[in-house]
Amino acid sequence: MSTWTLHDGDALAVLPTIETGSVDLVLTDPPYNSGGRTNTERGLQTTRGKYVSSDAVHQLADFPGDNRDQRSYAYWLMLVLVECLRTSRAGASLLVFTDFRQVPATSDALQGAGWTWRGIIPWHKPITRPQRDGFRRECEYILWGSNGQPYRHAEPIYLPGLVKGSQPRGTNRKHITQKPVEVLRELIRVCPPGGTVLDPFAGAGSTGVAALLEGRSFVGVELTRHYADVTRERLAEALAGVQSDAPAVLPESPQEAAPTAL
Repeated sequence: MSTWTLHDGDALAVLPTIETGSVDLVLTDPPYNSGGRTNTERGLQTTRGKYVSSDAVHQLADFPGDNRDQRSYAYWLMLVLVECLRTSRAGASLLVFTDFRQVPATSDALQGAGWTWRGIIPWHKPITRPQRDGFRRECEYILWGSNGQPYRHAEPIYLPGLVKGSQPRGTNRKHITQKPVEVLRELIRVCPPGGTVLDPFAGAGSTGVAALLEGRSFVGVELTRHYADVTRERLAEALAGVQSDAPAVLPESPQEAAPTAL
């Protein structure tokens, strides 16, 4: 049966407490720390100002840790991914989101942490703003690594090299940088059936929701209390929905049926 656990706190403090070799997939969306040419620009920008259009009607909470320069970002992410590798079983995959600015730094962090780099999966976002005299930024990227040779499924799977889906909108959007559950569900299929998915930057819990819907267990870490509360609510709701959809288990023979009260 699928389960979920959410730890409150900083990923670098919490990850060392997670059991070695207990995870089958690390799927995460760290703060990109993207944009801002100078220390002043990075220090003044809020996550809402960077990622939410000025005409947005919702007031989503900010989150910390998105103002590092590129070198400190690469070093910090490598430290996180070292701990993720330790928690992972042989054959586990790592899938980490990034944008075009941070692909080089993220790939350096992935490889420096000891993961074997396997490739890049573009994420196509159909709903994006146009850019005058240039090209839409309608793709972000998922870098794929593995702990040794990737897990070999008993029933072969063939996953897409391009995923497609738009960020949730309106009341369905719970986090500034929320990823679509349908995209995450496609990615999670690389995890062995019944395995465990780790997300050290759980945000509003979309990775955990996708994991539960795909029959996997979930372990998350979230620093921001507001988003940790949102995650717990969404995970509890997702697990209740999965359990209510499960088929009833019928007894194999009349002798195993529960007695009926007279």
